[in-house]
Amino acid sequence: MNLNNYYLIEIQFLGYRFHGWQKQPNLKTVHLMIDRTINYVLEDNKFKSLGAGRTDAMVSATQTAFELFTEKPLIDLPAFMELLNINLPQDIRALSIKEVDKDFNIINSPKIKEYKYLFTEGTKNHPYCAPFITTFLDDLNIEIMKKGAKLFEGKHNLKSYCYKPNENGLFEREITYCRITKNNTLKANFIPEDSYELTIRGRGFMRNQIRLMMGVLVELGRAEVDLEYIQQSLITYNPKINYIAPASGLMLNKVSFKF
Repeated sequence: MNLNNYYLIEIQFLGYRFHGWQKQPNLKTVHLMIDRTINYVLEDNKFKSLGAGRTDAMVSATQTAFELFTEKPLIDLPAFMELLNINLPQDIRALSIKEVDKDFNIINSPKIKEYKYLFTEGTKNHPYCAPFITTFLDDLNIEIMKKGAKLFEGKHNLKSYCYKPNENGLFEREITYCRITKNNTLKANFIPEDSYELTIRGRGFMRNQIRLMMGVLVELGRAEVDLEYIQQSLITYNPKINYIAPASGLMLNKVSFKF
């Protein structure tokens, strides 16, 4: 099978009813639904698709991408996009398509990923918030959490923030931005005004890394740990860091490729 035509397709999706990106037996995943739709749209044109990375179950994406390899060229890209969106489920949308060459590799190509974790504290939210925002019922010290978030910026040993790390993992990684601010990403009449977002940027993230980082920041906000505890965890592996924040507040906000 000669798949000699290459396309980069940007998408967005609500992850609340999906078991993540990657295909898994007997589970509904984003990749499964996309491949089913492309198979229907392309008819007899053989293809393969490859995502920019995995997302956990219930995690959403405002903008991410996958690479599409086809046997026959796509003659009319706007028409393909229209058919794709007509047939995709309502919680997945294709945003754009561009042709790329054989040297582009969606996994190894230099890119920056930006994640956001949306949350509130102290009071239970309207149920409609559930797919988008995590509610922590504790009264959290947001100001110290802001200081804790900034500690993650820079190059660190992030083994403490990898779920079940193995000895051969690449744990020295750089986080270029990590801040907690007011939520300016999602607005609706059922979303509380006093809601917050943790924004994190970097080239790559390990399994459950951001949710473990959010978890330790929540513990900081509860006064269960202090700032020195986080500083030390970025130098020496701390197996006690194991509180994984819920998935539904996490979204992959943006993937930027360097061509």
